Amino acid sequence: MAGITDTVFRRFIRDLGGCGLMMTEFTSADGLTRHRDKKAQRYLTFYGNEHPISAQLFGSAPKTLADAARVVEDMGFDLVDLNLGCPAKKVVTCNGGSGLLRNLPLIRSIFESVRTAVTIPFTVKFRAGWSDKEVVHVELAKMAEACGLAAVALHARTREQGYGGQARWDWIAALKDAVKIPVIGNGDIRSPEDAAAMIAETGCAAVMIGRTAASNPWIFRQIEQYTATGRYDTPSEADRYEMIRTYFTMLHEEKMIGAPGKMKQFASWFTHGVAHGAQLRKAIYESHNEVETLSAVDRFFEALLGGKLQAAPEPGEPVALPS
Repeated sequence: MAGITDTVFRRFIRDLGGCGLMMTEFTSADGLTRHRDKKAQRYLTFYGNEHPISAQLFGSAPKTLADAARVVEDMGFDLVDLNLGCPAKKVVTCNGGSGLLRNLPLIRSIFESVRTAVTIPFTVKFRAGWSDKEVVHVELAKMAEACGLAAVALHARTREQGYGGQARWDWIAALKDAVKIPVIGNGDIRSPEDAAAMIAETGCAAVMIGRTAASNPWIFRQIEQYTATGRYDTPSEADRYEMIRTYFTMLHEEKMIGAPGKMKQFASWFTHGVAHGAQLRKAIYESHNEVETLSAVDRFFEALLGGKLQAAPEPGEPVALPS
């Protein structure tokens, strides 16, 4: 979720309700410690209303990751998480993310170094393995438990799958049977029904939501409602207006770097299901700054909610999900 789950998005999600533990964008341990990379440090900016919050790190050097974990603990994070799931080529090439899944001895060394370095809970998110022929999720989870990690999260795909194909929830169930620490399930949760089904089928302790949050930021609240009552609210056009305007206003008022570009980035996700959403996206893409973008949003929804646009959703509009 690099480029998505910054502090503004996290607080925006927190205010909508239902989300438990929040996690930062994954951050380079090397950039955070050796080079004092300002961009890496910016990824870890957070505010008090984001608790509980975990800092997610990636890297391959045990000492560097341990040093970065100490920085994270000193900053006041509630947990530190190691990313062994990112399939991006530029990350894997540097032996980070899922690139480490072919080197379990190195992963053990990282586990031991980080666990010794900090007192806050230490968790790991990983994929099932490099490929269907190199599946290591059970062995890795057992190793994590033996090294004192607090929980494991499995994205039930291999690195070779990327985000394609179907997530193998049976792999999550296998972890639940293999370890006693909490297992968090991730992959193909697009609705509250999916979240309930994953827990029922796998016995996992919790579910992790990634890409779906960008197109449906209410997903956490809906899961909470569905778990409690078997029903959940679906957003109206007025709700979507308020949601889009709230997030865009936060970006503008907090002077986020690259705010106009981020508004364009989120436009295709946030307008999913909005009647005549293509018109709104076009207006946002053609805006030159945050003020123009907010004005375009206001004009569009005033027309839509005032009955000046036909209120039927456009069928078959494609939605690109974040990696």
